[in-house]
Amino acid sequence: MPRIKKARVAIRIDMTPMVDVAFLLLTFFMLTTQFKPPEAVQIDLPLSHSEAKLPESNTMTISISDSSKIYLGFDSSKLMESIFGQEGKLKEAIEVKPEALGELLMKARIANPKLGTIVKADANADYGQVSDVIDILQKVLISRFVMVTNFKNN
Repeated sequence: MPRIKKARVAIRIDMTPMVDVAFLLLTFFMLTTQFKPPEAVQIDLPLSHSEAKLPESNTMTISISDSSKIYLGFDSSKLMESIFGQEGKLKEAIEVKPEALGELLMKARIANPKLGTIVKADANADYGQVSDVIDILQKVLISRFVMVTNFKNN
């Protein structure tokens, strides 16, 4: 008696759980990703031939706009709150007067002695204002700071 062959049953894999997992992962990464926050001051940086890395944490940033306004910001919201009060907690930087800059820098250095200083000046900013900021840094004994520029390839 010959054997009766059974008809082959096609294997069907249910893809629904895999699609669910893919969408869950996509949602997770979209919700946990931190995008670069918008800057408080839009600055057009000058060009330079040197290339150095900026510190990533414990930084205070002094920005000088093209209209020669000075903005001071910190990477820590706690430090922003302790220096500028409750209204400065959620801001990236706050405009300061040149006369008050030295005192604010000293308060910040007392609050966190490990702060690194970054100076960002617009390419069209008045050189005298940049020089004044550097003089204020020297008066409050901040001798190490980074001037941010765009890298120029030749």
